[in-house]
Amino acid sequence: MTKRMVEYWVIPPQADAEFVAHMEEVLDTYEKAYDPAHPVLCMDEQPVQLLKETRVPIKATKEHGERVDYEYERNGTASIFMFAEPLCGYRQATARAQRTKVDWALEVAHLLDTRYADCDVVTLVMDNLNTHTKGAFYEAFEPDKAKAYLRRLKFCYTPKHGSWLNVAECELSCLTSQCLGGRRLGELEVLQSEIATWSQKTNAKQRGIDWQFRIDHARRKLKRLYPNIKT
Repeated sequence: MTKRMVEYWVIPPQADAEFVAHMEEVLDTYEKAYDPAHPVLCMDEQPVQLLKETRVPIKATKEHGERVDYEYERNGTASIFMFAEPLCGYRQATARAQRTKVDWALEVAHLLDTRYADCDVVTLVMDNLNTHTKGAFYEAFEPDKAKAYLRRLKFCYTPKHGSWLNVAECELSCLTSQCLGGRRLGELEVLQSEIATWSQKTNAKQRGIDWQFRIDHARRKLKRLYPNIKT
């Protein structure tokens, strides 16, 4: 039997007006000049499996690297919340035991209360998950507080099958390869500590995010996604 080779891609739909409408809204948001009173913040989430060692690893020596037993113990799952502000090169990675509406609202509210406490409005770029809703704030807070948070938020959703438009997804990829790849983290607290350290070190390097894909590029290179106008 011949083995079938398959490559998995995020394939956008053909000639989809809703897709291009959301795509252009995101790209237009990225083109705006930096405004400290109205920053653009991207967010994304990623589930991870917590894996515990069943035996104590043997430390590395001059003769060999660290030796880890192939067996491990599953210790539940967690969800990483990534926030990235492209124009100033800031990112924050946190983790929770789950990713409910309340978890998401609490993460966003914390940023509004701390780093963005003096900002009039924050534009939040994210995918259109059923947890990323205005109602989530009303599940997490009293009505007056929920409404106050929402007054300071402007939602900008990436299109379905268009998660590549989210800068936070790119940052999650960097986090995975630079911090989590090939490692077993068995406790939520350890995961939280490790990704927080990655965020701090990456921010200290002032690694900026240079997004260069513009609306004119989309209309030229992704022309097949635009509907044919019949007049």
